[in-house]
Amino acid sequence: MSIKIIGAGLPRTGTNTLKVSLVTLGYCKHVYHMKELLVNPERLHYWKTLDDTGDTDWDGLYDGYDGTVDFPGYPWYKEHMKQYPDAKVILTVRDFESWYKSVDSTVFRAGPQTPGEKIKMLSKLLFNARARNVVKCIKWFKKVFFAERLQGNFGDKAFAEKFWNDHIAEVKAHVPADKLLVYDVRDGWAPLCKFLGVEEPKDPLPHLNKKENFKEMLPKLMKGQMV
Repeated sequence: MSIKIIGAGLPRTGTNTLKVSLVTLGYCKHVYHMKELLVNPERLHYWKTLDDTGDTDWDGLYDGYDGTVDFPGYPWYKEHMKQYPDAKVILTVRDFESWYKSVDSTVFRAGPQTPGEKIKMLSKLLFNARARNVVKCIKWFKKVFFAERLQGNFGDKAFAEKFWNDHIAEVKAHVPADKLLVYDVRDGWAPLCKFLGVEEPKDPLPHLNKKENFKEMLPKLMKGQMV
């Protein structure tokens, strides 16, 4: 199964909404997202190989998938384009201020924060191999996204905004215009359906994975429950 959609948007830009929308439209059957990695942490080695070498076992990585959005795919959208030259690219965007607040209150603080939460997590990791593997995925995400891409400066809002703007500019400059959709999910079905050449559904576009349910969602993913 070949990848038809490559998501180049940063995390917390409506990527989960895009994932579900592509399936709802019937354009894709299964779309890879960070959730898939947390539910199947044994796939991490494919991504680490891509990170280390710029290449990986694409067939093994995307077995059963025909689309990819969010992290861990987005940092390597150029490598994806090379591997899947016929794929379309979607760059999800939103207002920077709302994106920054969303990242700060969700993925930036993923994992235990208080001493009590940390002790509870350590006891869980001691007896749960699956939980240890999920934590490895989360730590790798934080390394790639916050430590490397954002150079450890997410707390510097001006730096984060430059990173945000530079990424959008880079994608627009690299992807041919006829293969790229810059998409704000708040705009609904119309731009997405026009880009894909499909009919608009009657039901409104689903808006998912809002920050208020993130803490509830993460423990379920760690247990292997897709949400």
